[in-house]
Amino acid sequence: MLTTKEKGNQLAEKLIEKLNNKTAVIGVVGLGYVGLPLAVEKAKAGYNVIGFDVQESKVEEVNQGINYIGDVVDEELKELVADKKLKATTDYSFIKDVDAVAICVPTPLDIYKQPNTNYVESSAHEISDHIHEGMLVVLESTTYPGTTEELLKPILEQSGLNCGEDFFLAYSPERVDPGNKQFKTKNTPKVVGGVTDNCTEVAATMYENVLESDIHQVSSPSVAEMEKILENTFRNINIGLANEMAVLCNKMGIDVWEVIDAAATKPYGFMPFYPGPGLGGHCIPIDPWYLTWKAREYNYHTKLIETAGEINNEMPNYVIQRIMEILNKEGKALNGSNILVLGVAYKKDIDDYRESPVLPILERLDEAGAVWKVVDPYVKNFKYKDTIQSPIKSVTAEMLESADLVLIATDHSDFNYETIVTHSKVVYDTRNTINKEIKGNGNIHSL
Repeated sequence: MLTTKEKGNQLAEKLIEKLNNKTAVIGVVGLGYVGLPLAVEKAKAGYNVIGFDVQESKVEEVNQGINYIGDVVDEELKELVADKKLKATTDYSFIKDVDAVAICVPTPLDIYKQPNTNYVESSAHEISDHIHEGMLVVLESTTYPGTTEELLKPILEQSGLNCGEDFFLAYSPERVDPGNKQFKTKNTPKVVGGVTDNCTEVAATMYENVLESDIHQVSSPSVAEMEKILENTFRNINIGLANEMAVLCNKMGIDVWEVIDAAATKPYGFMPFYPGPGLGGHCIPIDPWYLTWKAREYNYHTKLIETAGEINNEMPNYVIQRIMEILNKEGKALNGSNILVLGVAYKKDIDDYRESPVLPILERLDEAGAVWKVVDPYVKNFKYKDTIQSPIKSVTAEMLESADLVLIATDHSDFNYETIVTHSKVVYDTRNTINKEIKGNGNIHSL
């Protein structure tokens, strides 16, 4: 009779063989900005892939070959669906048919900036109900260190199977940068940390067969979870520094963009980060707070992280303050002024407005009695308070001329900045988008 270790080794070898010869069926739970590109890459690599999502609309679109994620190529999705390499379902009982499954569901914060793991827990329970021997489960959702082993593992073991012996469990943080032209799911290095050595090896084998990038194995899920938090906390803190420098430079009459460009000439010891109207996206504004929350268990106060968060969260208010100052110089009050807001996406040339700093800016404009319009060629609709808003798709000279102030909130490439400068009374550019060669009427203000 096999020992538990021998059984685990045997199951691992069997799954590794299926992964290498592409006979394994792969599941992806959550078909959003992370899950759908991952499902597509796995199907392109030769696996049969089943995507799971609670939203029927997403499932229907995938099964019709209709793409809704910018980083996915429309024709590739259509071809994979037509070839029956990829299908989607809301029925989680099909988990029983997969050999490996990745969890790519949202991990938002609640109103107290504490992690909301409801989606992860719900996915884990669904998997636990249908898990079988020899299955690999990988959590990709960004979360606090300890989630995989403290939260996910006990739920999966409610099935009666033991982690590392009967099934394999690992954490591999998603690394998705929407709109990045160079690095996408396929070629971004992957970090993998399993609960046991077998767990790590099996998970690494899956990604090695899917991605054209290095697979970096670490000693545990907690290391991989902390690594992901470090990545985005690093960016959060450095952007916070850039934002604080922008506020100070404005008070001192110094061009912060010129300062950063000058500092960036140093070939060592400096990496340029740039200020803006605030942080957006699912990662940078949210991830550091996971660590802040977890640190309380150890009676530790993450002072630097929280200070950076406060600076970045204050930027929408700073933008409103600057708008008021600029309008005052024109003899106008913000109350009753027409503000044309260019962009609602959180970064250029994408349709993603999650955690966009533009949303709190719009709220402040409402509170001040301003009248605003939003132009965004990428975002089809966005949720504002309890309503669904449809941005204007393109800027016209008439719009620009009728606005008391034009706010460049997102620096989309589709905007014609020469036209914007020529026809606008006042422009407030929070992204340093307007080239110095573009000559206007002098009423161009930077962050």
